[in-house]
Amino acid sequence: MIADALADDLFAALCELPIFDSHTHIDPLAPAARSLDDLLGYHYYTELAHSAGMSHESLRADVDPRERCRAILSHVDRFDNTAQYAWLLEIARTYLGFDGDQLAAGDCNALFDSSLRVMAQLDWPAQVIAKTKLEKVFLTNAFDDPLTGFDRDFYVPCLRTDDLVFHLHEPATRERLHRCTGIEVGSWSTLRQAISQLFDRFVRAGARACAISLPPAFAPHVCYFDSPSQLADDLSYGVFWMLAELCNDYQLPFDLMIGVNRRVYPGGVHQGQDLFDQRTSLIQYAELFNAFPKVTFAVSVLSSAQNQELASYAWIFPNVFPHGHWWYSNIPAFIEQDLRARLQAVPKTKLLGYYSDAYKLEFVLPKFNMYRRILAKVLADDFVKPGRLNEVQAVDLGRQVLRGNAERLFCRKST
Repeated sequence: MIADALADDLFAALCELPIFDSHTHIDPLAPAARSLDDLLGYHYYTELAHSAGMSHESLRADVDPRERCRAILSHVDRFDNTAQYAWLLEIARTYLGFDGDQLAAGDCNALFDSSLRVMAQLDWPAQVIAKTKLEKVFLTNAFDDPLTGFDRDFYVPCLRTDDLVFHLHEPATRERLHRCTGIEVGSWSTLRQAISQLFDRFVRAGARACAISLPPAFAPHVCYFDSPSQLADDLSYGVFWMLAELCNDYQLPFDLMIGVNRRVYPGGVHQGQDLFDQRTSLIQYAELFNAFPKVTFAVSVLSSAQNQELASYAWIFPNVFPHGHWWYSNIPAFIEQDLRARLQAVPKTKLLGYYSDAYKLEFVLPKFNMYRRILAKVLADDFVKPGRLNEVQAVDLGRQVLRGNAERLFCRKST
């Protein structure tokens, strides 16, 4: 490997910046892992092990956690070429005292025992936060989440709306909405009252965004009804448009995660059944972007192939911001080409560089380190070496991409 001292220096400078993680699935009441089982239970590892030949049987709830970990690690030599393995290796070295070159099934007992010992400490989440230099963690909250029992300045609520848009036709979802708001939804006006109450409660609790993941064929348009019991597809469009109206009213950014096709592989492991679909196009959202010029749409796409379209929309639409490198695009080879394109095409004030999408705090550091290495390389190659920026200016640009723009958008602070 050819050393690049400039990229190394920029990476070191970027690592000094506190992390502003604008999208996660962390549970603020149990934010850190309790054992190696919580780490290896992350869907990336169960997916990769299953893809490489591991059976579902090892993942059953009644399997001893240590043996479940041993089964996954017994397949790790089949996927130790992947980016996800690199995250796991960094976690083992950073938090679990591992000093070997490669993880293997034979390391299971030592790693498991180490995880039980260190993660049992009462201040373990605080230790991880300090090690990571985490400043804020944005959550993914169900609409009926009580939003209590945690520091909402650090763990920032976000109203996740998938159930409202895609499952409101189901009696169970409407009952949850009734219990949460006290409003019996039987008309369009009562539905708006109920969802408005949700926005009000979330904003008062410190929420700074509304978010949703969207299927490939979804194309938002104006759609109103007399009754929310009408066809599910039509109702979804109406509720989605209402959410955009309320984001406008409450001045909340709307996070759109576009292109996920659910249950493509029903035989997959838990959370390992969904894939992207190349038929998705942002032209499906043009009416939405035009209708709500004051709403900021933080847009993530699943496919790196769609990055040019996202960069182009962000180039033209003032209210469209590229947001992170989501899921199947969160691979160094894709991140580098997508980041390079965004930096060359989109105003720097609009680039929301990265979020971890993590379920446990331990994954934030290796994921952000992966991104910061790539960002440092791109800044070195495309800006400093050609003489467009000096090192100080490159770090300033990196700071803006990593956290400055997200802080300004989601917290209304100037940078």
